[in-house]
Amino acid sequence: MPVKELNTKEQHYADSREEAEKLVEEAKEDIYLTSFKISEKHNKYGTYFLIDLVFSFDTAREIMESKPKKEEVPEEQHEGVKYSVDNTGTVSVKNEEVE
Repeated sequence: MPVKELNTKEQHYADSREEAEKLVEEAKEDIYLTSFKISEKHNKYGTYFLIDLVFSFDTAREIMESKPKKEEVPEEQHEGVKYSVDNTGTVSVKNEEVE
């Protein structure tokens, strides 16, 4: 079972300001989004935008990191088949209808 981080940071790339804002709007739909930042960057190829998203999950660490408890499922009890063995070692099965 993979362990889910309590605090997650994501970084996305966008070519335009509108595309960056669209990514932020989509991220705002997640209730665990705690902060976001749009940074305008420049290089020899032009301008681009980096979007930093921070998510914080409000689940206790002990619960997140503990192994799932194994639930003991009671096995279905089977009554078995009634049989009898005579003196010669011959086995005979008694046929009974199950309701």
